[in-house]
Amino acid sequence: MMSSSYPIGLPNTPWGETEKAEWLSLQRIQRSYADDVLSQLDKLSSDFDVEQYGSLNYQPYAGKDYPLFAVKSRPWNPNRPTVLVTGGVHGYETSGVHGALRFLQSKATGYSEHFNLLVLPCLSPWGYETINRWTPLAVDPNRSFVENSPAQESALAMAYVASVSGPSSNKEGILAHIDLHETTDSDNSEFRPAKAARDGTVNTNWNIPDGFYLVGDTVQPAADFQRAIIESVAAVTHIAEPDEQGCLIGEPLAQPGVILYDTKAAGLCAGFSGAEYVTTTEVYPDSANSTPENCIQAQVAAVCAGLDYLLQVK
Repeated sequence: MMSSSYPIGLPNTPWGETEKAEWLSLQRIQRSYADDVLSQLDKLSSDFDVEQYGSLNYQPYAGKDYPLFAVKSRPWNPNRPTVLVTGGVHGYETSGVHGALRFLQSKATGYSEHFNLLVLPCLSPWGYETINRWTPLAVDPNRSFVENSPAQESALAMAYVASVSGPSSNKEGILAHIDLHETTDSDNSEFRPAKAARDGTVNTNWNIPDGFYLVGDTVQPAADFQRAIIESVAAVTHIAEPDEQGCLIGEPLAQPGVILYDTKAAGLCAGFSGAEYVTTTEVYPDSANSTPENCIQAQVAAVCAGLDYLLQVK
């Protein structure tokens, strides 16, 4: 289904700096990173190491900079496998941020004797505050986990994880990476039309799946890992059914509730770590059968199911 034209820019003409500035001028702060996220991190410092790994230099765009934080289990043991959990790569995907925080608050200490846990709960705090997918420069962080990244959010996260975990080819590298996301109705109403306008292309909306699903990695699909997560989350929330073409967001099912992307080639967050086990969660918060709390619980269930699976096979 083709969407109507976007109100910024000309059809079939990529945005220049003028259009990007116009887009930025329309963005508004709608919630507080400090109140919702940083205040929660303060409470975790008795059980975890909370480290600032960078700052987003957004004074020219937002009138302030944004400190970025990671949470590490303790004690950190280089002989244990490391599991990376990321949230808020797309700041508007609320349960990704709060699912990462809830996991730390309620479940993480139970796994700390088995794994080094490295959690980056909110990679895109400006996106969180403005309920937005992009950076202030109209860049998608989740297509920017590449060399010479155009997104500070992505570049700082990659550099920090590499400094903590070591090269992925070493035993100290990342065993598993679980990236917490949502698919929302606003993908069709706002973000896909905006992307098409920015790029000077024609937008065709996808069918928004009603329910939870996973995006695995084409190169390392880890089918049993994905299946274990789906089975666990199904006890918390409903799993998305495929559309009439047997697809979710235009991709064929690899197994119930799971599609695959070449995550590294696409510049996705899940692809940068080189982990053996990789998945991206996709919660649907706009479902009539979901609540904000249910979405958070689904994210926590996904992380715990992934860790429980790893305990069985490693």
